Amino acid sequence: MKEEIAMVPAPFGGIRLSASAGILVGIDVVPAHAVENDGAGPPWADGSLRAAAEQMLRYLKQPGSDLVLPMRLQGTPFQQRIWQALREIPAGRTITYGSLAKRLETGPRAVASACKSNRFPILIPCHRVVSADGMGGYCGETEGPMLEIKRWLLRHEGSLPGEIGDGSV
Repeated sequence: MKEEIAMVPAPFGGIRLSASAGILVGIDVVPAHAVENDGAGPPWADGSLRAAAEQMLRYLKQPGSDLVLPMRLQGTPFQQRIWQALREIPAGRTITYGSLAKRLETGPRAVASACKSNRFPILIPCHRVVSADGMGGYCGETEGPMLEIKRWLLRHEGSLPGEIGDGSV
């Protein structure tokens, strides 16, 4: 089945939604410099992505909005356990890799690896996991535009490292 793609404009660039048979198969946060040549159609052009696009637009206006969309999660049972824990972190809150690892009885690097393999950023909010001494990474990057997007998301939700407290949820 053909994959459908739509781009939702965002203050940091865009949110690319990918679906197959009406189910999300991936979300990509896209820095502004990469949006122009993306080739994705507008979110309203495709009916199967309309609900996803509308929810993303609502999130961009109100970060506490519930995001509930059908998605095809593909990962190991361990990754899925981490991703479920990420979904339990409310908007406006963060947790450190170490604190989440302790809660799940694993190591911080294993948590970071599961975050890196997350195909649904924002829906599975890996941006809410920070390092003990700073931002940590985002979408597999530790510097550059992706870290700026992570900062934007945390600021948008009302939390930034240094304003977090002990990192517990």
